[in-house]
Amino acid sequence: MNEINIPFQHHQSAHCESGVTSNLLYHYGLKVSEPLAFGIGSGLFFAHIPFIKVNGIPATTYRVWPGQIFKKCMSRLDISYTMKSFRTEKDAFDTLDQLLEQQIPVGMLTSVFYLPYLPQAFRFRFNAHNIVVFGKVGNSYLVSDPVMDYTTTISKEDLTFARFAKGVPEPNGKIYYINKIPSQINIESAIFKGIKQTSSWMTKIVIPIFGAKGISYLANKLIQYPNKYDQRKTIQYLGNIIRMQEEIGTGGAGFRFMYAAFLQEASKILNRTELSDTSKRLTAIGDLWRNFAYESGKICKQRTTELATFNELAALLKDISKQELKLFNELLKFKLK
Repeated sequence: MNEINIPFQHHQSAHCESGVTSNLLYHYGLKVSEPLAFGIGSGLFFAHIPFIKVNGIPATTYRVWPGQIFKKCMSRLDISYTMKSFRTEKDAFDTLDQLLEQQIPVGMLTSVFYLPYLPQAFRFRFNAHNIVVFGKVGNSYLVSDPVMDYTTTISKEDLTFARFAKGVPEPNGKIYYINKIPSQINIESAIFKGIKQTSSWMTKIVIPIFGAKGISYLANKLIQYPNKYDQRKTIQYLGNIIRMQEEIGTGGAGFRFMYAAFLQEASKILNRTELSDTSKRLTAIGDLWRNFAYESGKICKQRTTELATFNELAALLKDISKQELKLFNELLKFKLK
């Protein structure tokens, strides 16, 4: 294969999948910002699932399942796309090379642990990191990783490890790419559908481990930690909540800030000032999430498991839960004029 270098414009972003989605749309001439991609794709979510454990620790997630932001964004914008996984490494790379030869930039799911261009401190076993491959030189691939401010390269060997890492979820060589952009886009309808979906998820799921109710559920679990577990496990459990919030996929505060930015853009596009007001309220809630992470971090560093301190954290989460339930219930009633 000769050298391939697709003229792909790289933009650094706050979150990998929404960043990849926005960058791919920009490549095809559709200027959809990262917040718009995140909002239209209904990226915001919350769940605390104690019966599902990752590395022995209860799972906490602040976003939808990997791949859903891209899929929902494409579907709501009526854009033709392809998403597929592979059983063998050979099929995965043969397909990738064929797409690159056709000048098609390819989004894919990878494990952060096997991306050598990232600083060592960022490389942990997380298998849902999204990147774009936009070329090939020799035995290396050209990479646009949205968390970085520049493009880079990765060897086929390292990319193989990253695409077929073991763990939850298994990437299975998953790729996705855009086939065709329609001549006309109904951005207003896409925004509306995105708002309705997220609002429903955050308020209407009956099982209380999901959505805004799930935040209150986590608060109740948090209070139990000091009495139920020893100091090491208590700190480990709390530390993982912060890790999922702040290190893996932007998390609590960052996602609220991004969704607030989405509502601000939506306010201008739809000419609806009430969305701007809601955006400001959600930004304030994001500040509360940031305070939670900060106070939790102090507890982990000081290695204290005083019940009073955990009660304070739980009270903060309950306040967040109450405010988000109210806000998203109001958004659920939003209608296009």
